[in-house]
Amino acid sequence: MSERRDLFPPIEPYRTGYLRLDVRHAMYWELSGNPRGRPVVFLHGGPGAGAASVHRRFFDPKHWQIVIFDQRGAGRSTPLGETSDNSPDHLVADMERLRTLLGIEKWVVFGGSWGATLALSYALARPERCEALVLRGVFLCTSEEIEWFLYGTRTVFPEAWRAFSEFLPERERSDLLAAYRRRLTDPNPQIHMPAARAWSLYEGACSTLLPNRETVTAFGEERLAFGLARIETHFFSEHRLEGERTLLARVGAIRHIPGIIVQGRYDMICPIRSADLLSRAWPEAEYVIVPDAGHSAMEPGIRSELVLATERLKRR
Repeated sequence: MSERRDLFPPIEPYRTGYLRLDVRHAMYWELSGNPRGRPVVFLHGGPGAGAASVHRRFFDPKHWQIVIFDQRGAGRSTPLGETSDNSPDHLVADMERLRTLLGIEKWVVFGGSWGATLALSYALARPERCEALVLRGVFLCTSEEIEWFLYGTRTVFPEAWRAFSEFLPERERSDLLAAYRRRLTDPNPQIHMPAARAWSLYEGACSTLLPNRETVTAFGEERLAFGLARIETHFFSEHRLEGERTLLARVGAIRHIPGIIVQGRYDMICPIRSADLLSRAWPEAEYVIVPDAGHSAMEPGIRSELVLATERLKRR
């Protein structure tokens, strides 16, 4: 295995702002690292999870100009949990607006989980703007993957799945997605917040190879839980990438872009099959399987491999 590396020390952004996207949405963004460095953009997961300060630490701040933003409806972007005018196409267009605002010609695109979905979608739409892709915990936003998340994980995490499903009345458990979405779109916080926490805690509990109380606690935080659960149920219901929009069917158009795929062997949120299919469709990409990791980017092995990936890109 590669030599282990850990995250770079904590840093603060040197510039932050809000980009007005339309009459409803405003997007938070920040710059950190080297103002004259090579641009890299970090795409958070979910959809709806938002970015955090720790995400700056995957990148050498002396080399990289680090661009981080919260996608529509997520994190510090406003309004939190907003699903109107919120789709993969909107998010790709938002990235282009931010790139133009910052005067960046090309950037490395780094994304995990849903962030990997968005990275691939962006690369397919704007390949000329992508210097390289770094993808972690590959998710292709297909019905098969979503059904696994909703029902398949009970084969490995039955306790977490029982808490997730039994939050709902028994008569509604045959369609968990629809039942949760009804509650999450209810304007009453006494209805939508308990549902948001139940959804988010389920995801947090299944995200690591070994139980991790810190991860579960973070997923239970109110803003993260609401943004994550509401945006995820919206995208999973309305914006699956099927038919002509399937990412695998189109990946041939971006095989010339350098790529690194980092995947936990025991990822139960985004099982390895999707990463395997992507690597077979994109054989030029470097494919790293972390043998002792689940889904979270903070798993020690995944964290190390992601840092090593950004270090290798420095030399290209």
